[in-house]
Amino acid sequence: MSAEATIREGGCLCGAVRFSAKVSTREVHGCHCEMCRRWTGSAFLAVTVPVREITWTGSEAIRRYQSSDWAERANCKECGAPLYYHVTTEGPFSASLELSLGLFDDPSGLTLSKEIFIDHKPQAFAYSGDHPRLTRKETLAGFGISEEDN
Repeated sequence: MSAEATIREGGCLCGAVRFSAKVSTREVHGCHCEMCRRWTGSAFLAVTVPVREITWTGSEAIRRYQSSDWAERANCKECGAPLYYHVTTEGPFSASLELSLGLFDDPSGLTLSKEIFIDHKPQAFAYSGDHPRLTRKETLAGFGISEEDN
């Protein structure tokens, strides 16, 4: 779901970290993997934005954590708010960040377009809408990772 690029701004709970991003999509992705659930307390809902299209203010308050062999997650050092997920291995996914939807000052016009690790989703909640829902195996295959490697 491509969209005309818009400048969207946002920040963490305490305001120590802010961003301005050129967003060229209306798509929101949801991840139900165990790491994302533990990191956010729920599903991780995010918007994909190229790294080169984001300007940070307060970047000294960003704490990065290498959560797997291929990715890092970032939080605000002050309030702990989840900021982004970033694939750190070489490849097409490393050029973008998955910015947390909750950071956006105005998330209007953004729509849930895909859920991943759907077979790990807690029964307590479900998102409505007609969009792809990928299992763990399908998700890993999309990243070029075999289940034996993970």
